[in-house]
Amino acid sequence: MAERRLIVNADDFGLTPGVNRGILNAHSRGIVTSASLLVRHPAAGLAAEAAREHPRLGVGLHIDLGEWEQRNGGWQAVYEVVDTDDRAAVAAEIERQLASFRALVRSDPTHLDSHQHVHRDEPARSVITDAARSLGVHLRHVGPVRYCGAFYGQASGREPLPEAIGADALASIIHGLPGGFTELCCHPSEDGQLASPYASERRIELRSLCDDRVRQAVRDAGVRLCGFRDVVG
Repeated sequence: MAERRLIVNADDFGLTPGVNRGILNAHSRGIVTSASLLVRHPAAGLAAEAAREHPRLGVGLHIDLGEWEQRNGGWQAVYEVVDTDDRAAVAAEIERQLASFRALVRSDPTHLDSHQHVHRDEPARSVITDAARSLGVHLRHVGPVRYCGAFYGQASGREPLPEAIGADALASIIHGLPGGFTELCCHPSEDGQLASPYASERRIELRSLCDDRVRQAVRDAGVRLCGFRDVVG
């Protein structure tokens, strides 16, 4: 079997100071190796500044075109940055967010992904795929890196699943990794008052990502922690 290499990527970097602290702690004391920055949100500048003090933390762009939540049996917009059916508007917004990223981080992103995976649907898919190709970086769900979303504390109907984000569950995921590159997505935070339907779970994630049992599982399974730069390299 090929060497098992794991990128532990924390989404929502820049959302709030508490989210930033959670991600940085999960990097310094835990197994997080990478983060995806929301450049439009209030704490993005603080996140970028902190990332410069943690040069081993890879930082990519978490493209934000909107957010939707389930209400009354359907999906309704919490906010929409642009019309996601308008290719030109999507392309212009991605360019704006890339420019903001470069101004904040002072480099190109190590990878691209998107808030609520909007890049899986057209026209965002084609636009963001072209952007990733132009930058020479990895795009989530595309290419050689297997995506793992199993470390998530809610079911599809938002029923809580705390057992899915405990340390034992995370260790089990690590032991079961296939050969090659895997991206494990996570959402750690220290912010207990985050205005989000996925809030208390983030603090559980943080504890698990820093748990000694999880670090031991990485060693026992012979898994190599890495970042997206290793994929491109």
